[in-house]
Amino acid sequence: MSKIEEFINDFGYSNQWFVEYVNEVNNQMRVMGILDIKEYISGLHDISTRPNEMFNGKEFVPRRIVLQYAKRLLEFGTAYLIGNKVTLTGNESVVEAVKSVYKNGYDKLDFDLVHSVNRYGNSYEYVYVKDGKITSKLIDVADSFPVVSSENEYIAFVESYTVSNVTFYNVYYEDRVEKYSNSGGTLQSRGSFANLSGLPVLYRNDNPIDDVFGRSDLLDYKSILDSMEDLISKSTDAFYKHITGIPVIKGQQLTGDKLPTSIVGAGLVLDSDAEFTFEQNQFDHQAFETLYKHLMMSLLDVSGTPGIILGKTDISNLSEVSIKLLFSLSNIKAMIGEKYIKEGMKQRNDKIRRLLEMQGIVFVDAEWDTLDIVFQYAMPQSEKDIIDNLQVLKDMGAISIESILGHSPYTTDVNSELVRLSEETVKSDTVVDDGNKD
Repeated sequence: MSKIEEFINDFGYSNQWFVEYVNEVNNQMRVMGILDIKEYISGLHDISTRPNEMFNGKEFVPRRIVLQYAKRLLEFGTAYLIGNKVTLTGNESVVEAVKSVYKNGYDKLDFDLVHSVNRYGNSYEYVYVKDGKITSKLIDVADSFPVVSSENEYIAFVESYTVSNVTFYNVYYEDRVEKYSNSGGTLQSRGSFANLSGLPVLYRNDNPIDDVFGRSDLLDYKSILDSMEDLISKSTDAFYKHITGIPVIKGQQLTGDKLPTSIVGAGLVLDSDAEFTFEQNQFDHQAFETLYKHLMMSLLDVSGTPGIILGKTDISNLSEVSIKLLFSLSNIKAMIGEKYIKEGMKQRNDKIRRLLEMQGIVFVDAEWDTLDIVFQYAMPQSEKDIIDNLQVLKDMGAISIESILGHSPYTTDVNSELVRLSEETVKSDTVVDDGNKD
């Protein structure tokens, strides 16, 4: 009996087990949480549902100020970790083979999968062969249902989505992919296809209470942002509703029977013991400023974002050490994220190895095990300092030309640059030889 059959028997599923599994309460609650995050990122915040109020006998439409800081913070976290392309290291032939695969759109895919992990806690990638080329696709987290056995073993994967009231199911097994739909009101098979790469790769971030599903970074920011939006919206309403003065006359007015509707350019004649004042509520702007600053600093601290990124800190003449200190929290957060992302990327590379072997490109374990993935965080650096350090390493004989080009801030394509350098060297040698003949 296979593991998936054991899973179906243990939990009492029918032949249409994947439909029942998708519709389970815990899975639907997780999907609803993902959809809530998508709506929040698109701008639907709790403050947007603030009801209208009554003021002076009339309906008052309160301010509903939305702060999209969460979107910016999530983008910063992604760009800081994966904004600079990952570097592959190891056996030269292995690296070249994997690089040839990565040219098929993996730079964009890596950015999208890390962005998905930061937003929703998870990302799912399926590696396959299309038109003879190895490539990958990301499966929407809201459509993804990984199947984990009672022994916490990943044994299958269900992709479920609905289009025009028709629900489609793609069921991934280790050796095949089965497709179904409920078109016409009944579940129908749409075919079974060979699965060469196995189950989709699971990416996640740190979650202390779950080993399968990660935790969205947004959950750490949302309560602080809700408080900031509530504070600024209600403070704006208070300013307009309560700061406007109320004219008050104490004593006898000598002329006129009532207070003029507009006192601009007009005057009042009062008795000697009468008094005219405007009564106002005092807006404590210092308390507002203090609360808002504390919430903003808490948001930056929790997200590991330096204040200078959002223009909240003035800087000048910073040294390299000072910059590293400013980005220390960002580095710590990126290191933790890198640990989980790299784990998924290694699984991806193992699937690429399997597909390469089917194409006749075979590596022994000793060669393949040298393959590693290096992340380069997008921390601001002085280009002059980088070049000076590379020059020192070159003078020491401790670094190759290829590595220098790989770390140079002015090089975008290492391989093309190496070809140009070799061509220039050949031309230079040719010129020298011609000179010697003369």
